[in-house]
Amino acid sequence: QVQLVESGGGLAQAGGSLTLSCVVSGRSFSTNAMGWFRQGPGKEREFVAKLNWDGGSIVYADSVKGRFAISRDNAKNALYLQMNSLKFEATAVYYCAGAPGYGASANIDNYYFWGRGTLVAVSS
Repeated sequence: QVQLVESGGGLAQAGGSLTLSCVVSGRSFSTNAMGWFRQGPGKEREFVAKLNWDGGSIVYADSVKGRFAISRDNAKNALYLQMNSLKFEATAVYYCAGAPGYGASANIDNYYFWGRGTLVAVSS
């Protein structure tokens, strides 16, 4: 059974930083595109960042560009999201997601495997 487990969420002050991690178990994701999505209070789930199986083709949502950094460690079957200069609007549950292929776009429909999420709360 494939499991994606996020960690690293918590409370941060505006302007602060957090690093999210996602560890996959049950199968290797070293040949799969992966991404981060988030769902804020009363909002739909939205794309944050993604990268392909080899760490290339990185795409960020405009709202996080220049402040967030996505990375992966295929040897550890792990995905990361470094979040800097956090804004109040970043408050959301953050989800790790995996696509079935080597590459994927930012379209949420491309991602078949999902974690349960980790809550990030940013105080203003």
